[in-house]
Amino acid sequence: MIVRMWEARAESYGLADLLTWVCDVALPEFEHDPLHVSSEVFTSTDHRLVVISKWRNTPRALPDPPATLLARPPHSWDFTQVDR
Repeated sequence: MIVRMWEARAESYGLADLLTWVCDVALPEFEHDPLHVSSEVFTSTDHRLVVISKWRNTPRALPDPPATLLARPPHSWDFTQVDR
């Protein structure tokens, strides 16, 4: 399983709109993908939004969000679980 963490920092006025975009536009684009297991969305008090998505293999990238909502471009990282 691969876990992708996608993080974006919104403009101070844009967090609510970025959250709406993620939930209504971005996530529905790949939730039907058979390789997609699940996704969770988190926000922080400093205008950050994080999506944690789990994939059976080869994660799909979120589409580009509206640039007017962002304080900087999003970043993403892939992780694999460690057996311990």
